[in-house]
Order: sequence, then structure tokens, then C-alpha cells
Amino acid sequence: MHHHIPAVVAISGVKNSGKTTFLEHLIPVLRETGLHVGVIKHDGHTFVPDVPETDSFRLRKSGAEAVAVVSSQRWMLIKEKPLPDMDFLLEQMEDMDLLLLEGFKDSQWPKIELVRNGVSQACVCPCHTLLAVATDITDLSVNVPKIPLDGYRQAAQLILESFHKKI
Repeated sequence: MHHHIPAVVAISGVKNSGKTTFLEHLIPVLRETGLHVGVIKHDGHTFVPDVPETDSFRLRKSGAEAVAVVSSQRWMLIKEKPLPDMDFLLEQMEDMDLLLLEGFKDSQWPKIELVRNGVSQACVCPCHTLLAVATDITDLSVNVPKIPLDGYRQAAQLILESFHKKI
């Protein structure tokens, strides 16, 4: 069976560079174009997937290796095992047009890196993967477009242009 893999762009940067805030503002701009947008957030730690003392949390704690919570509007599946690979996760989101990754700075996916004064002074992502750098550092030297940290429309335009044939 053939799966549609959505276009993928990472919003990357060091810790506390503003990735979540950037995504919160970028997603509505992309949604205005009619795109179905999903997000995959990287967590460098072992995260708690649901709220302690909810039924699903209690069932996982009791030893269930998989717990699904289902309503008429949404569903969530938690499995207590490592992700087989990123392609598996991308396939689960095949109904999206675009997946935005939060983090994944060392990945080979195209990305917009946030370089925020006082948090970082240089790009940390592989240069050949950068679509743009969002920064407030005026003398930052990069070989890709520089946009402001609040340049959500410019970021959306760059993403749309880079995937024009795919989205």
C-alpha cells in the first residue's frame, strides 16, 4: 500500500530559542492557505504523554503497553516502546499536506533555524538544510534568507515556495 508522505519542514534552534512560539504564529498563516498542517515535537527527555491520575495515565502505569483514548472529535494512542523510525510516524500523518517538526536540528529535513540574541550567536543546524534563519542578530552572516523572529508570513512564503511542486 502506497502512503502519501507530507512535505516536511523543521523549525529548529537551541533550547529556549522560541520554536514553539514561532510555530504558534506560523501555523495559522499556513492554514489560511488551505493547507492541512501537522506538528511533530521532539522531546529530548522521557515525556509524560498524558496527565497524571487520568484514567489513561493510570492504565499505562498499571502495565498496559498501549493505551488509546477515543472521542468523536479526536484520538490519541500511546505506546510504551521506541518509535520504529520517523517514516512510520510520517505515514501516520499522511492526511496532512505539511508537517512542521519542532526541533530535529541535526536532521536532514529542510528547516528554518531560530537564532535569538542572548540565547545563541550562530547557526547550529547543518548549513545545507537551511531554508532561512529567523534572527534578531543584525550582523549574523548566513548564506540563506534572513527573516525577523516574528517573520511568520515570510517563513510561510519560503515554505510554500520550496514545496510548490509537492504541496
